[in-house]
Amino acid sequence: MTYAAFIEELLIKTSKIALENFGKVEGRIKKEDATQVLTDTDIEIGKYIVGEIEKTYPDYNIVDEEAGVVDKNSDYTWVVDPIDGTANFAVGVVTYGTMIGLLKNDIPIAGGLSLPSLDQWATAEKGKGAYFNGKKTKVTPEADLSKVLVAVGEDPKKDNPDLVRKQIKIAGEILLNSQNLRRSNSVFDEMMVARGSYGGSIFFNGKIWDNVAPHIVIEEAGGIYTDVWGKSMDYSNPLKRTRQNFTSCAAAPTLHKKLQKIIHAN
Repeated sequence: MTYAAFIEELLIKTSKIALENFGKVEGRIKKEDATQVLTDTDIEIGKYIVGEIEKTYPDYNIVDEEAGVVDKNSDYTWVVDPIDGTANFAVGVVTYGTMIGLLKNDIPIAGGLSLPSLDQWATAEKGKGAYFNGKKTKVTPEADLSKVLVAVGEDPKKDNPDLVRKQIKIAGEILLNSQNLRRSNSVFDEMMVARGSYGGSIFFNGKIWDNVAPHIVIEEAGGIYTDVWGKSMDYSNPLKRTRQNFTSCAAAPTLHKKLQKIIHAN
């Protein structure tokens, strides 16, 4: 079985779990971060994915947002976000999903995204292209930023309000130069880039599990995936990077250059 096929099976199963619980769970605020929400379904899906990985790839490391780190001293590391967009999921908003990525050392080599309530999923494996619901997918061919939607996500970092204001200023400039902005602050935005519906997505706040899976999917769909400043993503020593903030800028190639110009000018 290929990595992509294994990931697809996990996404289909975990989508069923999410849908069974959608609208029936309550979110609670994480003690370590007041901007993050947790539900029992996050834990249930995480346990399922970790269990399946340990059965199929027993020698691989795992980084799971809720379960933590499983260190097998391997060159391969699965990076899992059981529910991305938990705050959405907890209040019955459909823009949530699962992210499963695989690193070889510090390079994403496989990944998948799901949107359970929309019956959508995407998978990719390095050098083999990206697939949306089983059919090959590409980022948008549109090169005119004024003709595309762009997603921008940020969190209310109340301990650093000046930083938030700077991020909002950048978002405002992107709004003035694009067709419009969108913001689910979840896997939905990156799925829309991978399938060519959005021109790009920018996230100022994230963790390693928010990035590995969409990185390989968008890259294999023909897009560019960097940090918000246009630098290559650094996933080295992934087991020790669980508390680090990861920014991202993902877009079709020409649009990525135009977004970077706006970001650096502001």
